Amino acid sequence: MTEAPAFDALMGALDYPMFIVTTTVGDERAGCLVGFAGQVSINPPRFMACLSDKNRTYRVAASGAEHLAVHLVPERAIELAELFGGRTGDDIDKFARTEWHEGPFGQPLLDECPSWFVGRVLEQVVLGDHVGFLLEPVAAEHGEDGTIDFQRVRGIDPGHEA
Repeated sequence: MTEAPAFDALMGALDYPMFIVTTTVGDERAGCLVGFAGQVSINPPRFMACLSDKNRTYRVAASGAEHLAVHLVPERAIELAELFGGRTGDDIDKFARTEWHEGPFGQPLLDECPSWFVGRVLEQVVLGDHVGFLLEPVAAEHGEDGTIDFQRVRGIDPGHEA
């Protein structure tokens, strides 16, 4: 049996890139800061983005999103990370507080994030309190290196219940 405090401490010591996932279904847009994500296959290329089952982005995505946009958050965009990680779309329109434009397949792309991809949702997998969205990349842009990592955002209180 794993001792939870030791495991939590071990996981808290890791450093990995943070992403912002956005999507749209009908006239609803949603987006959130995501730390549980990564490439899961090289050939064919696949990426898993895990969304908390407690947040609005998950509810919008699960209601029929065919695509998700995954943004690498550049180091200079800490306020954007705070907006998408520390506020809930249940209370505010995050997109009214930042610059964005419509990208491939109608997905909202954040102007502050020049590196992104849009993935077609292939499958949803329940993974405890998060749901993994298995994505097939269908459009991408690589604009700059350097991303915000977990250690930099670990003090942001989630905009939804944990």
